[in-house]
Amino acid sequence: MELKGQVSLELIMIIGFILILILGIASFLGTDNELNQVMSAARSGAIEGANTDSFAIYPEETFKNYTIEHMRLLNPSSVKIIKIDYTNQGFDEKYNKTKIQLRISASAPSVTDISDRNVLGDRVNFYVRKSICGSFSTSNQTNDLFNPAFSNRYVLTTADVTWI
Repeated sequence: MELKGQVSLELIMIIGFILILILGIASFLGTDNELNQVMSAARSGAIEGANTDSFAIYPEETFKNYTIEHMRLLNPSSVKIIKIDYTNQGFDEKYNKTKIQLRISASAPSVTDISDRNVLGDRVNFYVRKSICGSFSTSNQTNDLFNPAFSNRYVLTTADVTWI
């Protein structure tokens, strides 16, 4: 009898240890999965923004503004997304979420004016934030510029696009 009780106790301890290990791994993988989803949405948004810039397709109000201030942007230009990375800026007490800043590197050899590049970069950043909000259905939690963007665990901002 004593021997059978000992096997049961050892089995319960092993199962308990495995269960704790599985729960720890699942929590870690859930966090990584959400960050991967954020980065995937950011890539999708950056490509959409770059295509909008490349094809010079803008909303009517933006088009009217560009005819006054940024004539160069009314012509198609080649905008290419080079790299997207992020910086974890720690826990943000205001939103009760971890703050992530996304940094996009892009290239547009045909656009040399710094002001025009800033406008192109703003459009890319807008589409990045919009795509993230769309992926997590959080558009109702932010403003019209989707700044900041939200996921379940993160509050996301974008730095100025770095032009290479």
